[in-house]
Amino acid sequence: MNKPLTQEEIRKYNRRIWKVLIGGLVLFALFIVAISFGVFGDIPSFRAIEHPKSNEATEILSEDGKVLGTYFVKNRSNVNYNQISPNVINALIATEDVRFRSHSGIDFKRTFTIFLYAMIGKKQGGSTITQQLALNLFSEEGRQKNYLKRIIQKFQEWVIAVKLERNYTKEEIITMYLNTVDFGNQAYGIKSAARVYFNTTPDKLTVPQAAVLVGIQRGITRYSPTKNPERALARRNTVMALMVKADFLTQEQFDQEKDKALNLQFTAATTNDGVAPYFRAVLKAEVKKLLDERSITKNGVPYDLDRDGLKITTTINYDMQVYAEQAQKEYMKQLQAQFIASWKGRNPFKGMEMQIDQGVKRSDRYKALKLEGKSDEEIMQDFNTPSKLTIFTWKGNLDTLMKPIDSVKYYKLLLRNAMMSMDPKTGYIKAWVGGINFEHFKYDQVKMGTRQVGSTAKPFTYAVAIENGYSPCLTVPNEPVTISTPGSPDWTPRSSGTLPGSITLQKALAYSQNYVTAYLMKQVGPTAVATEIKKMGITSDVPVVPSICLGSFDASIYDMVGAYGVFANKGVWTQPTYILKIEDKNGVVLYDSKPIIKVAMNEEVAYVMTRMLRGVVTGGTGYRLIGRYGVNVPTGGKTGTTQNNSDGWFMSITPDLVTGVWTGCEDRAFHFTSTRDGEGANSALPIYAGFIKKVYANPNIKISKADFEPPKNGVSIVFDCNQYQQQQEQGTTELDKKLGF
Repeated sequence: MNKPLTQEEIRKYNRRIWKVLIGGLVLFALFIVAISFGVFGDIPSFRAIEHPKSNEATEILSEDGKVLGTYFVKNRSNVNYNQISPNVINALIATEDVRFRSHSGIDFKRTFTIFLYAMIGKKQGGSTITQQLALNLFSEEGRQKNYLKRIIQKFQEWVIAVKLERNYTKEEIITMYLNTVDFGNQAYGIKSAARVYFNTTPDKLTVPQAAVLVGIQRGITRYSPTKNPERALARRNTVMALMVKADFLTQEQFDQEKDKALNLQFTAATTNDGVAPYFRAVLKAEVKKLLDERSITKNGVPYDLDRDGLKITTTINYDMQVYAEQAQKEYMKQLQAQFIASWKGRNPFKGMEMQIDQGVKRSDRYKALKLEGKSDEEIMQDFNTPSKLTIFTWKGNLDTLMKPIDSVKYYKLLLRNAMMSMDPKTGYIKAWVGGINFEHFKYDQVKMGTRQVGSTAKPFTYAVAIENGYSPCLTVPNEPVTISTPGSPDWTPRSSGTLPGSITLQKALAYSQNYVTAYLMKQVGPTAVATEIKKMGITSDVPVVPSICLGSFDASIYDMVGAYGVFANKGVWTQPTYILKIEDKNGVVLYDSKPIIKVAMNEEVAYVMTRMLRGVVTGGTGYRLIGRYGVNVPTGGKTGTTQNNSDGWFMSITPDLVTGVWTGCEDRAFHFTSTRDGEGANSALPIYAGFIKKVYANPNIKISKADFEPPKNGVSIVFDCNQYQQQQEQGTTELDKKLGF
């Protein structure tokens, strides 16, 4: 029989229990204090709490504020609380932390219930949104796998969560959380997630869309809407059911939404995909250079474009960029088929051993094998052994078994194309297509690459002639011309499709006649022409030789568009520009662009050149722009085709837009077999036509259909050939009278 406890014994046991409890609380308090002092691992300082670090993607924006793409290690772009749909906030609170607005960082009620759930074999998360934010911001390793380390980490989260609650409002905390969380598929933060999964912005997310994104937090892979859509759908409905339970959603609304499909509009977050990838690659290098040259730093440290969350506003017009890329894709499919058909029955690689060898040595495969220490014999054996390769086609990437040497040959016969369009008055570049596929071919052909410009150089010689008093209506014999230069062989250009007899300069330019262009070069001299070309912004080498009148020099599309801008902009060269401003992540402007302009040509001469270039389109080599494609607006232009049809060009001018298009193979040794297919009118002009028709059809793009404005003081140069003929006849009659005839 047990003896009952005396009152003294009861008091003694109570004192022991209280001592244990108080001692435990003291030890726990000391433990928390030790954690806060970093005994068990670093705890962020007050300054770090005030200024939390997170890798934030740099955004590239079009002139109209649309995102062209991002530079990132983690594809994260931050937003403010008022830029997030209440549907997202409500879904998150209902699912992750229903008492978020009432606790002070730690939800003790939920913390202790997890132990009860654990005892009955159920798992429940005990972290509040604030604690999860603490983990996201200040733990580079993420959630610890080791049980003991995870316990320490949990208490560290408590300490940081309390500090966060003291320094930030609830709205700021939930915004920071949504900006830092990982949604999978390289989408970090709610802004990236909205764009990647639904091609929208966070403020426009609907209840089902918000529920999908919040549901991903249960397991990035398990509930991924792209990898496991059925689970994602079920999880979405669970989140919406929790919203009903928390009074954020009515039962009626839930019933309406639960049976709907996910309706993803998935867009992968990679630097290769998206709008204007070539432009973004060139821009990144230019921004780095610009910030370095101006010593623009972040507290003395250079900005990291992949981590520091800059905003770069560009001159690119989003719609025009899309139209340019679409026009290229639509026509290049057809042109490539023409190119392959032109070589039917012939061997394009005959005598091309050197070019193939160069292609092998330029390839990434060759460089990688060299780094492995392989000999040339071993490398060639590898190139002649079938391998699994992914090659580009206009129907999409093709996985195939192919000898690497055959892939080199395949790409040698693949036509490349590039295009740029610019407002000549401001120099603002509106569209930039640097190549046919950035994933496979990284080299930018707009600014980085140069090609022989062919007949698109002829207007430069004509402009010098007009400056020297020649009228567009002057008639000259269209016959071979030889130019002698001391110390150099005589130069006599060849010509094809020569118009017989004597023709006007206007007609000679319209039909791209080599003899008349050479005649003008003989009159004005190569020094004057080379000087004019340089004044108009061509930065590549322009040798002072007669053949430059026919475009024997190389230039970039970037420079050529800038040069043709002089004709469209009343003789004023405006530097092609693509950066409007650069801001840091707080909106502080780091750089603001200022246009660089200079007078390159007399306004009257520039206007006369617009008349002559219009003649190319209304009745010359560029007529198919009107006749076949129906672009019947005031447009000047010039086609260009280089020797052996290796390069095809089309340059176009309107008062509001100057555009350059180039097409050719990577290696000039590979080319069309006929001028009919390879001339600029066939290989480049149709892409411009496809682009400009869409531009004019969009009322939101303010491109005028007006003609070029004549100089306010009038034009003394006669470009109306009927009037010129009358003046010539009148002058002859008066001369005859004076001579007594």
